[in-house]
Amino acid sequence: MFQDLHVIDFHAHFPIKTNMGHGHRPEPRETGPVDNPAAVARHERRGDALAQTRHNWRLAFDFPEPESEQQSSEVQAERWVAELDTYGIERIGFVTGQDNDELARVVKMHPDRFIGFAHHDITLPDAAEELERAVTQLGLKALKLLAPTVPLLINDKALYPVWETCERLGIPVLCHFGMLGAAGGVSYHPNISPAVLEPVARDFPTVDFVIPHFGIQHITELLFLCWSCPNVSVDSSGSNQWVRWMPYKLTLDEVFRRFYETVGPERIIFGSDSSWFPRGFALRYLQDQIRICRFMNMPHEHLQLIFGGNAAQLLDVPLGALDPPRQDLPGA
Repeated sequence: MFQDLHVIDFHAHFPIKTNMGHGHRPEPRETGPVDNPAAVARHERRGDALAQTRHNWRLAFDFPEPESEQQSSEVQAERWVAELDTYGIERIGFVTGQDNDELARVVKMHPDRFIGFAHHDITLPDAAEELERAVTQLGLKALKLLAPTVPLLINDKALYPVWETCERLGIPVLCHFGMLGAAGGVSYHPNISPAVLEPVARDFPTVDFVIPHFGIQHITELLFLCWSCPNVSVDSSGSNQWVRWMPYKLTLDEVFRRFYETVGPERIIFGSDSSWFPRGFALRYLQDQIRICRFMNMPHEHLQLIFGGNAAQLLDVPLGALDPPRQDLPGA
């Protein structure tokens, strides 16, 4: 137990090469690459500048450089269990992990601590069938997708078989909107704003949709989406450094307060967005967010919802099940 809370990390990435399917890698431009020496040199300078930006971000949070050698799933699973034990985290939700089969295999290594999300390409003809298999046969408990990588609008009727499957199976959907990736990533796409999800959330009111990172730069659209659709929640995962680039002064404290006032504690879910080693579990994100909530004078029951209870309900897992049995004193 972390402090006095049963903590579930709703949003992390199992550190293994991920195959996310069509649309999750930038496509080369139609005219082909430019190979003249001047352009190559400019490209190298751009790469160096982006690498320096990412390095400065790690320095700001005192994070080590990611390891370059890829470890086996077995090794990474044991490292993650050790991280959970070290920091008193009950369970962790891995939203990616190479593919559905490999992530399901990882979850089976520690089923009382790991939770897996299906994360295949939802535009494939058999996407709904694969989701059914991932949940009913592999034991995955939710669907994760990155909206800015989907070539169709999220509300396109062609994707409705996927949402219908989510509805029938009773699983939540974690759907990323906003900028994607580190420095140099995607900031424009037809699916960049969570507002595009409203027709889907309205048509499938019993499906729980969770928007990570507080919607990133689209906080206004997400607040209105949450107001409009009570089946839309937010997760708090990541560094949330996007607040620095808003056109008005904004802090993570204020973001928490605005969502707490708008949707209440029942629709805010803690996530760390942890992924690589040797950083492991991003403890400082949890510490910062608990500090913010305590300074807002939230009662304990609201803190427990945000940092574990809501995730347990959405993912249908017990909360507090890992506590040691109570030892009553003789004669008590």
